[in-house]
Amino acid sequence: MKKIFITLFVAALSVSAMAQQNNAVKAQPAQSATGAGAAVAADNPNAGDFQFAEETYDFGKIPKGTPVTHEFSFTNTGKEPIVISNVQASCGCTTPKWPKEPILPGKTSVINVQYNAANPGGFNKSITITSNAKSPTKVLYIKGTVEAQSEQTTPDKQPNMLSNPNN
Repeated sequence: MKKIFITLFVAALSVSAMAQQNNAVKAQPAQSATGAGAAVAADNPNAGDFQFAEETYDFGKIPKGTPVTHEFSFTNTGKEPIVISNVQASCGCTTPKWPKEPILPGKTSVINVQYNAANPGGFNKSITITSNAKSPTKVLYIKGTVEAQSEQTTPDKQPNMLSNPNN
């Protein structure tokens, strides 16, 4: 009797497991601006298109500890609005700010980039823009050299009151 019960239990468990696999609904991946929607924009001759005044900006020499900013100006030269879904910097020392509203055809807007010059030496950072434009991914660059602060002379030592024999 025990063997029959175990056999029926295993059979019922197997049927239940098979039923779960057959009824499972496969989740559809969400489309992002870089997914199928971007492919449609790339094929659309009317899609918005970026025209940047410059794609690389050189800050030159900047003193250590001084945050610097630059505005990358662009115009939508397409026939449909551009929607920027994300702007990602290559490191935490660079902070981008971008327009959240659609940029209409023929209109100009800016992407503001701030760089925190914390470490001396040369830098070359990238800022990646994701949008619904003809080219869904656009990369901008900032570069320059952070100069270490010159050694300042330390003020003369104040006399130690405890070691002064005249007190």
